[in-house]
Amino acid sequence: MTLLARLDRLPLSRPHYLLLLIGGLGYTFDGMDGAVVAFLLPSARAEWGLDAGQLGLIGSATPFGFLFGAIAAGMLGDRIGRKKVMMYALAFYALFSVVAAFAPNYEAFLGSRVLAGAGAGAESAIIAPFLSEFVPAKRRGWFIGALAGFFSFGFVMAALIGRFVVPTMDDGFRVAQLITAVPVVMLLWWRRSLPESPRFLLQQGRHAEAEAVVVDLERRVERATGQVLPPVPEDTVQPATATPKVNLLSALRFLWSPAMAKRTAVIWLIWFVITFSFYGFFSWIPTLLVDRGITVTKSFEFSIIIYLAQIPGYFSGAWLLERLDRKNTIALYLTGAAISALWLSQVDTPVAITTAGAVLSFFLNGTYAGVYSYTPELFPTWIRATGTGLSSAFGRFGSILAPTIIGLTAASWGFAGVFGLTTAVLVAGVICVVVFGLATAGRSLEELTERGDPADTAGEMAK
Repeated sequence: MTLLARLDRLPLSRPHYLLLLIGGLGYTFDGMDGAVVAFLLPSARAEWGLDAGQLGLIGSATPFGFLFGAIAAGMLGDRIGRKKVMMYALAFYALFSVVAAFAPNYEAFLGSRVLAGAGAGAESAIIAPFLSEFVPAKRRGWFIGALAGFFSFGFVMAALIGRFVVPTMDDGFRVAQLITAVPVVMLLWWRRSLPESPRFLLQQGRHAEAEAVVVDLERRVERATGQVLPPVPEDTVQPATATPKVNLLSALRFLWSPAMAKRTAVIWLIWFVITFSFYGFFSWIPTLLVDRGITVTKSFEFSIIIYLAQIPGYFSGAWLLERLDRKNTIALYLTGAAISALWLSQVDTPVAITTAGAVLSFFLNGTYAGVYSYTPELFPTWIRATGTGLSSAFGRFGSILAPTIIGLTAASWGFAGVFGLTTAVLVAGVICVVVFGLATAGRSLEELTERGDPADTAGEMAK
């Protein structure tokens, strides 16, 4: 009777939903911070007399910070624990968001935005692998997909801040920064009660602590459901006992070893495709709307509608993850996004642009629900956080490149060219996941990662 079998047989109940809420609120603030930048640029330009190049650097500051934050969070999460990284990352993000709010000049603002982005990137990369290690296999896809859905609330809140705070008061762009940071203090206090992942504790040889976490969760689930817990299945997969020390070089060597290379290539490409398309679209849609003759105020209002479409996108994707499997859900939503981007390239009226943009937003974010659920399932426990962090970090190259590439495409090929390019990128993602993706629904994390070649490779690295 293993600890992990006891953990996986627990029905989803109030203790799991509390984990979902605490982790999801972190994603809400991450999403709000990343999205609000688009609404701060006009004020920053007026405040410091910035040119287009300087504005572009501000736009790329957060995803640039995300890149390094995701890499650091992954490796630290596998070394010192998921919970510690999640706490420190959130505090780091809040601190530098406040610094950005009081920045006296462009250089200080830019630097603090990069560092706040690093905190948000670390937070974003660690939450999904951390919480996936608590959730039973049969509900893990829905749970992590719904967790990612909290990003959408942050984007909607950012759009509301951009419409009703930034343009309506003096120093509105500074107030917006504080709004994204201050509630984090309460969330940090709340997160102190979170347990460390029992899977991480077992990998570290801390069996008594892992036992205590599982026993406490069992008691809380039994109390919440009012029922006797299900029996522990006997046919369970034991986690690998080899726990190599993780650094960037050893992680890359393992991830690109023969046993793992296909998984790594598929998930890295998917992250790049969805992040490139997402940031290319959302960073430019207000500007593209204005270029089509829509006023700035109206463009912000249309942006709110497009952002609202994220919510059903995420949660419908989460619902389908257990029914169609992760890879099929990702492929379905990428296909929908590709068709929507093609549609958007062919329309020119404000209503049609907003409608097509909302549908594209729906499918892009449904894809993200799948990607956040799928990624932690592909890597063994000892390198799960690092594998997830590096996958997310590779995707951030897409978010860094997208604003520039989309801008050049818009200048050369116009509105239709922008979304024609987006369509081509999305189609490449569909082909990749359909042909090479791994089916993961309903399988325990140990079954997916501790049997066969990946576990063998981990053992070899530990020798």
